[in-house]
Amino acid sequence: MPVSSNLANEPARVVEMFRKMLLIRAFEEAAGEAFHAGHVRGSVHQYIGEESIAVGVCANLRDDDYLTSNHRGHGHSIAKGADPRAMMLELFGRVGGTSDGKGGSMHIADFSVGMLGANGVIADGCTISVGAAQAIRLLNQDRIVVNFIGDGGINRGPFMEALNWAKVYELPVLFMCENNQIAASTTTRLVTAGEGIAKRAESFGIPATTIDGNDLFEVDSTAARMVAEIRNGSGPQLIQAMTYRLRGHFAHDPAGYRDPEELEAALGREPMARTESWLLENGVGADEIAALKAQVDGEIAGYVDEAMNAPWPDGSLAFTDVQDVGAPAFPGEGR
Repeated sequence: MPVSSNLANEPARVVEMFRKMLLIRAFEEAAGEAFHAGHVRGSVHQYIGEESIAVGVCANLRDDDYLTSNHRGHGHSIAKGADPRAMMLELFGRVGGTSDGKGGSMHIADFSVGMLGANGVIADGCTISVGAAQAIRLLNQDRIVVNFIGDGGINRGPFMEALNWAKVYELPVLFMCENNQIAASTTTRLVTAGEGIAKRAESFGIPATTIDGNDLFEVDSTAARMVAEIRNGSGPQLIQAMTYRLRGHFAHDPAGYRDPEELEAALGREPMARTESWLLENGVGADEIAALKAQVDGEIAGYVDEAMNAPWPDGSLAFTDVQDVGAPAFPGEGR
C-alpha cells in the first residue's frame, strides 16, 4: 500500500524521519531480545508497527514542547529526541540510565527534550499533559503538549477528565490516540460504547480527525496543521491514528488472540515498508537505505553491549528521588 504524497516532504527530510523509524524498530527488537534473555526486569511493551505515528508527530514539535507517553513509550521518547543509549541503560537498570536505572522500560523520561515521562498507569498521561498545559498557560508561554494514548486508554476515567479540563480552559494540548485496535488482549471496539474515539472528543467540543497512522506523510501533514493551530490558540485537538500492533501486548505475549488473516493484512500496511517504497520511488538509492539500516543496527547493538557491561547503581540510590512523608516539601517555609 503506497503512502500519500506531500510536496512539503523533501526526500532528505523523509530520510531523517525514516532513520528515526529504523532506530525505534531496532531498539524495540533489541529490547525484546534482552527481555527474553533475562537481562531486562519488569516488562517490555514494544511499539513495533506504529513507528510512523511517533515520528510523524514529533517531527513537528520543538525541543521545548512537552510530551507524555504511556506504557508503550520507547518510540515516543526516541522520536522526541531522548537518548537511546541512556534508554537502553535504563532498561537494563544500570548506571547512566534515564532514571538511574530505577524506572525501567515503562518510565522513560528526558526533561532536556520535553519528554515528561512514559507511564505504566493507563491514561494517567492525559491528566499529566493537562497539568503541564495549565502551567504553560499560567507562564504565558507558546509551548504545546502532546499526549500519546492508546485506544484502550480512552475508556478510562482520566481520559474524560483530561478532555473536559483541557476544553474548559482551552489548553494547548494535542491528544494523540494511537488506535492499534487491541486493548491488551481485547478487541477495543467490542468494549467501547458509542461512536468511537473521535466522536467522544467532539462531544467535549474538541475538534478531532481520524487518519491512517501507518502513512507517515498523512501523520506528518495532519500533525503540522494541528500543532500550528494549537500553538496559535485553537485550544485542544485530537488525532485518532489508525494502526495495528504487530506484536503482543508485552514481549512475552504470543498474541494468539489475533485473527491470522487480520494480522496478515496488517503486515501489508505496516509503515516501514511503505516509507521505504516512497524513498525508492523518489530518488533514494537502495544502497543508501541498506547503509542506513546497517548503521542503525550497529548503533543499537553497541548500546546493548554497553548496557550489558555497565555497572549497577549504588544501593543507596534506592532512597533518592522518592517522596518521603515528613520531609520538608517547602524548605523556605519551614515545613
